[in-house]
Amino acid sequence: MSRAFTMLVLGLVALFLLFSTLFVVDQRQYAIVFALGEVKKVISEPGLHFKLPPPFQNVVFLDKRILTLDTPEADRFITAEKKNILVDAFVKYRITDPRLYFVSFGGDERRAQDRMAQIIKAALNEEITKRTVREVISGERGKVMDAIRTKVSDEAKQIGGEILDVRLKRVDYVEQINNSVYERMKSERARVANELRSTGAAESEKIRADADRQRTVILAEAYRDAESIRGDGDAKASQIYAEAFGQNPEFFKFYRSLEAYRSSFRSRSDLLVLDPNTEFFRYFRGADGGSVKK
Repeated sequence: MSRAFTMLVLGLVALFLLFSTLFVVDQRQYAIVFALGEVKKVISEPGLHFKLPPPFQNVVFLDKRILTLDTPEADRFITAEKKNILVDAFVKYRITDPRLYFVSFGGDERRAQDRMAQIIKAALNEEITKRTVREVISGERGKVMDAIRTKVSDEAKQIGGEILDVRLKRVDYVEQINNSVYERMKSERARVANELRSTGAAESEKIRADADRQRTVILAEAYRDAESIRGDGDAKASQIYAEAFGQNPEFFKFYRSLEAYRSSFRSRSDLLVLDPNTEFFRYFRGADGGSVKK
């Protein structure tokens, strides 16, 4: 019984030692084998590999893939015209020299990202201080990113990395400047609106005055034409009357008397106090103008 138990324990120990010497390297990883802080070898090929059991040798894995360094908060920088802006950037990089990368940071990923962030921030500060806000935001944004990538590439190589891309996600004013810019934009828009209103009012008055002038001219011309036509008509009527009445003067007198009677006795209540033998009542006495019958 004791012998069997001993054999079982020895078997378990041997199995444990065997598994502690085996490790698998994924195709997305580097494996760094080190002993007592000294790097023994770097494995980049995927597969099953062997090492000495701990504490003689240990293995640290590093990512082969493209990594992203994205700061959680935007950093503040000062432009060439001494204005504060907030810049939010991210970096794409990868590990190209696992041995140098491990030695530089002792395998601590947090220290590596902090160092990379410091390099990027220094390059951003150097480039932004040489440019205005307009150039950083739109005019030379591409040049800024290219310059930063060039500057940080050499420093990244010294720590075993390679910078693939640097992008400015957001460039904005700080809150105080945002408020002043907003107020300035608001004032500018109000000024433009007032100018447009003034111009519109002036054009409106001009159009209205021109329309009134045209209306007056049209009415005057119409009145002139109407009076001219009316005058021609009256002249023709007078001529016709004259020709017609000239043929029989007595009939003309009779017709004018009838017109006078019609004008004088328009209503039943009209009353004239005259001598019946006056000339006015001549044709009341008969068609031949005789005396009125009593």
